[in-house]
Amino acid sequence: MRHRHPIIEQKYIILTMTLFYDILYYFQKRGFEVCRRIAERLGIRARVVRTSFIYLTFVTLGFGFALYLFIAFWLRIKDLIYTKRTSVFDL
Repeated sequence: MRHRHPIIEQKYIILTMTLFYDILYYFQKRGFEVCRRIAERLGIRARVVRTSFIYLTFVTLGFGFALYLFIAFWLRIKDLIYTKRTSVFDL
């Protein structure tokens, strides 16, 4: 049985954790934008909206996640259509 070198194993673990945190940061930065905007619109905390999506996903076996993706897509399209322009020549 061959043993792995401890330094190589540590580098592999560090690389894996770095990749995990990069993915987590991406979803926190981009994914929670939907919850924040819904919360601002309703006048409640974003944490309540996130928790509601989580519960809805577990209770309805994935419908909450599908709804979340639909709202994210809808907000993205809305942002593309209704961009604030300073003048007529910004088209």
